[in-house]
Amino acid sequence: MQFLSLIWGILAVVGMLIGFIPCLGAYNWINIPFAAVGLIISIISVVNANPGESKGSGTAGLIMCLGALIFGAIRLAIGGGIF
Repeated sequence: MQFLSLIWGILAVVGMLIGFIPCLGAYNWINIPFAAVGLIISIISVVNANPGESKGSGTAGLIMCLGALIFGAIRLAIGGGIF
């Protein structure tokens, strides 16, 4: 599950970077819910990790999804996409 959250976080960051390209800012309307689902998956994977298991991949996915969510929302606000 942690590997899934890591991959989901990478895809969310790539989607966020695509949304920063001029004239493609509306892509963040798709990427923000995608990052929110990834954030939920990452939280579940970090909480349900076994005591001896490393939480590094889940934590990385959590940080990437959270960053994509925050910066995507900021990009929408700056571009006038959120009223």
